Amino acid sequence: MNALIYFFARGVVAFLQVLPLAWVARLGRAGGGLAFRLDGRHRNVVLKNLTLCFGHEKTPAEIRAIARDNFRRIGESFAGAVKTAAMSPADLRPHFDFTGVEKILPHGTSSGPQSRVVAIGHFGNFELYARFGQFVPAFRCATTYRALKQPALNRLMVALRARADCRFFERCTEGAALKTAMCDTGLLLGLLADQSTKGVRLPFLGHDCNTSTAPAVFALRYHCPLHTAICYRVSLAKWRIEIGDEIPTRKNGLARPIADIMREVNHAFETAVRRDPANWFWVHRRWKG
Repeated sequence: MNALIYFFARGVVAFLQVLPLAWVARLGRAGGGLAFRLDGRHRNVVLKNLTLCFGHEKTPAEIRAIARDNFRRIGESFAGAVKTAAMSPADLRPHFDFTGVEKILPHGTSSGPQSRVVAIGHFGNFELYARFGQFVPAFRCATTYRALKQPALNRLMVALRARADCRFFERCTEGAALKTAMCDTGLLLGLLADQSTKGVRLPFLGHDCNTSTAPAVFALRYHCPLHTAICYRVSLAKWRIEIGDEIPTRKNGLARPIADIMREVNHAFETAVRRDPANWFWVHRRWKG
C-alpha cells in the first residue's frame, strides 16, 4: 500500500511540474474548493477557529466566505509549492518577491555575517521560505522539519526540497547537527512557531494557546537577532515574503523572559492574520485545551 501511495504521489508531482505555474495554481484552487465541500472534518475546524477569533466582528456568512477562500488558498499554495520546487531561481523570480531584506542584511565582518533566527508561520506558500537564500546569498538558509511516518513519502518530500539550497534538519534525529550549524556564522534559521506545541501558554488572536518557544530559545542561546517573516499571496501564483523588525531578546545586557519575546512574535503573526485572514493555515487545531 505504501508503494502504491508513493507512485501515485510521484505521478501527481510529475504532472504538476510540467504545467505552467498559473495552471497549477488554478488547479490547486479548484481542488481546495472541492475539499471545502467534501472534507467536513477540516471545514468544521476552520469554521470553529474563525468563529472563535472573529465571531464578535464578522457575520457567519463572512466567516464562511473566508473559510472557503482559505481552502482555495491552501490548495493553491500546496500545488504551487510542488511546482516551484522544480523551478530555477530565474524562472521563480517573477512569481516571488520580498521586502524588508535590509533589516537582516549584514554589514560584513572578517569572520562572516552574524547568524539570525526568523520565526515563520504557515502563511501563503510557506515552502518558499526555503528558497529565500537563493535570492539573498549573504546567508545560508536552514530550517527544521518533522519526517513523515511513511518512509517512501518522506523520501519524496526530501527530494522535492532538494533544489532549495536550504539545510533541513529533522527535529527528532538531527538536533545535534543543528546545534553545530548554529555555532557557525552566516546562518538564517527559520523556525515555524504558529502551531500548538509544548512551550508557554500565551494569547493569540484573543485566546490563550500553547506557543513554541524555539525561536526565542535559539536566539538567546546563540546570541542571534530575532525577526519574523510572513509570506503573503499577492495575486494568482505570486507571493511576497515580508521581513519584520528585529524583536529584542535582551534588555540592558540581560535576557528578556522567553514568554515576553514570544508574545511579540504572536503579535506580529496576529497582525498578519488580520491583514489577510484567508492567508493563514486555519486547519490547525491552534487553541487546544
